[in-house]
Amino acid sequence: MSPAIPGAGARGPSKSGAFDAARIRLRGSALTGNTAVLDSPAFGQADLTNCERELIHLAGSVQPHGALLVLDERARTVVQASGNAGALLGMPAGDLLGRPLGDFGTQFEAAVAEALAAGGGASLPLQGRIDLDRHSLDVEGAVHRNADGVLIVELEPVGLAHGAAETVDLGGDALVQQLATAVGRLSAAATIAVLADATVQCIRDLTGYDRVMVYKFDPDGHGKIIAEARHPRLESLLGHHYPASDIPQRARELYLRNRVRVLVDVHYEPSPLVPRRLPATDGELDLSLAYLRSMSPLHLQYLKNMGVTATLVASLVREGRLWGLIACHHYAPRNLRLAVRSACGMLAEAVSTRIAAIENYAHAQVAILVGRLEQRLIEATSTEGDWRLALLRNPRHLLQPLEATGAVLAYDGEILTAGEVPSTPELHALVAWIRTQHFDGHFSCASVAHANPTLHTLTPTAAGVLAVRLSHTRPDFLLWLRKEQLQTVTWAGDPTKPVLVTNDPMQLSPRRSFAAWSEIVRGTSIPWSSADLAMARAIGGSLADIIVQVHAVRLLIGEHQMARVRAAIDSSTEPVLISDAAGRVLFCNEAFTGLVAGQCERGVSIDAVAALFTDAQALPAALAMVRSRQQAWRGELLLTRAAGEPLPVAARLDVVPGAAGVALGYVLTLVDVSEARRARVARLRLEEVLSKAASAGPSAPSDDAVVRALIANATIAAMDISDGASGTAVAPLLEELQAATWRAAELYRQVRKLARRD
Repeated sequence: MSPAIPGAGARGPSKSGAFDAARIRLRGSALTGNTAVLDSPAFGQADLTNCERELIHLAGSVQPHGALLVLDERARTVVQASGNAGALLGMPAGDLLGRPLGDFGTQFEAAVAEALAAGGGASLPLQGRIDLDRHSLDVEGAVHRNADGVLIVELEPVGLAHGAAETVDLGGDALVQQLATAVGRLSAAATIAVLADATVQCIRDLTGYDRVMVYKFDPDGHGKIIAEARHPRLESLLGHHYPASDIPQRARELYLRNRVRVLVDVHYEPSPLVPRRLPATDGELDLSLAYLRSMSPLHLQYLKNMGVTATLVASLVREGRLWGLIACHHYAPRNLRLAVRSACGMLAEAVSTRIAAIENYAHAQVAILVGRLEQRLIEATSTEGDWRLALLRNPRHLLQPLEATGAVLAYDGEILTAGEVPSTPELHALVAWIRTQHFDGHFSCASVAHANPTLHTLTPTAAGVLAVRLSHTRPDFLLWLRKEQLQTVTWAGDPTKPVLVTNDPMQLSPRRSFAAWSEIVRGTSIPWSSADLAMARAIGGSLADIIVQVHAVRLLIGEHQMARVRAAIDSSTEPVLISDAAGRVLFCNEAFTGLVAGQCERGVSIDAVAALFTDAQALPAALAMVRSRQQAWRGELLLTRAAGEPLPVAARLDVVPGAAGVALGYVLTLVDVSEARRARVARLRLEEVLSKAASAGPSAPSDDAVVRALIANATIAAMDISDGASGTAVAPLLEELQAATWRAAELYRQVRKLARRD
């Protein structure tokens, strides 16, 4: 079970030990309606065998520290209410049904209208005063539109005690100052480890929870606590691992939609909805975005077994997926005022943005490392005639960037290796299996033995494999290998005590999940990260480019090598044209002819090819310059197309020198840069938005320290995205960054507004 994460389920280890939540396939409408998914247990009816399918968003009840009203959006009348709403407002809950919003007072009605005016499907903050039948009450909470066509209003009384729960309340200036300090500290973090440590300390300083953790997911969905700030009396959970199944897929989807959740008291008695079913549809009310939504009984039992009483969880989102969570524990009832809760959400957005900046900076370093490797290979090719030996001569240069323990080059039917690798017959079997796998530029697997049990003997030296294809037509690959991961774990209790494996939720504990995770990782390597994949693709692309260049030169040196060289060049996805010294076309590969719709034939003048571009004089002028200076030319051209806009391409014209300074010929390569242009437009759009935010901000002065820090954080992230991401991914990443920055800025505007009202 994950470390006390609100809304998550719990599951015991199965016989197969398969805990990958990503394999769960939900059938039907999981979160966006009232249609029950086949084989999905109703809320509160799940056990440890099916909790990943529990309909946790259809809870039918709320936590009692707040009350919930459901309004028909058109009539603005109450159609459902939580059972405790009547007590809060001085009448039976049933008497609230049918009451129009206006009965709650003009000030409260105006506050609801103001919140809804912001639009969108998100939950919007709400503050106001209710005056209902001589009963007055200051409240705060949230309102959002539901897919069922209703308004869900969540309320908490201001200034009233919530039983034994302590409520964290920071005054306006103090809260803003603390946020400014926190954002500055987060923005200064240069590594994920430093950022995680700063995050837990800032959140603990802000909220006062006994324990605050950053919980990071690996590519398979398993989690690890990578940072922790705690009260000295507590034992540490730092470094603990938990299987992916501890957070069901439904819960993960809700964490993306409702990014801050608070549990005030694990021992609460749920307050049911009255009536239970929504009258208009006779279905369960979708509470996906309701922060008061009751939590799974299995999860609550897990918390009780841990001794945890109150929790807070904030989502960390990267590229539209859960990167991790900020998870907080308290060992007594605890609540947060709306301003403090919004501040936690703002800090989570700032952390997510900083994660993007740090990880994309790491991706940007890929180009530097690959450039150095490419230079070594080119030098080796020119001096020794073979790049393969240079690639593997110094294993550290190839293995260290990916933290691999072995490398294999399968090229032209030969196997060359570096580091610790299996035997040659085993490697041939591994390559033969990889050839059968689906490839999208690369193939990665953290457990070869699980994917193909016939290869189980490879586990000691090749538990995991990452492969890049060097040719689309030939079985040429570069492989990185990782050994089986050997874990040293620290238990939260006595490790000599037996770990129960029944489905009794009363026996749930962190040690049980720890044991489940330990079972999962047997026979696996440390998973390959997105940075590893980016590095592998870059190295593979560089090798493919070097291979093309080497063979292009050999094509001009001797006709007897033509067949072999032609096959190598034809397999490249990079459009290449080769001409002789007179500028007559000798060869166009398939990528080139495909790009120009077949308008390239052997023997034609390069001037004929120049007519394919909107500026027909650009290519002949470049060729004349290359001939006179004996230097390469780089430029950007527009390729005409039969239909649609011209295609922008980056063009490179290289001279192949021969004896006595006489050119043997020329090599023209083209690269589609339309996506790069799109990325530049996205970058300019983001810069324009940030410029506007810097000059005015979302209702905040431009010299505000928090606004400056948010803008600076987003600017750095944008620079690193542009430098490090691949062309097809840059524009969406910049658009996501823009949205995240504005969400953080909007939350900060809410914090300032809420703080001023206190």
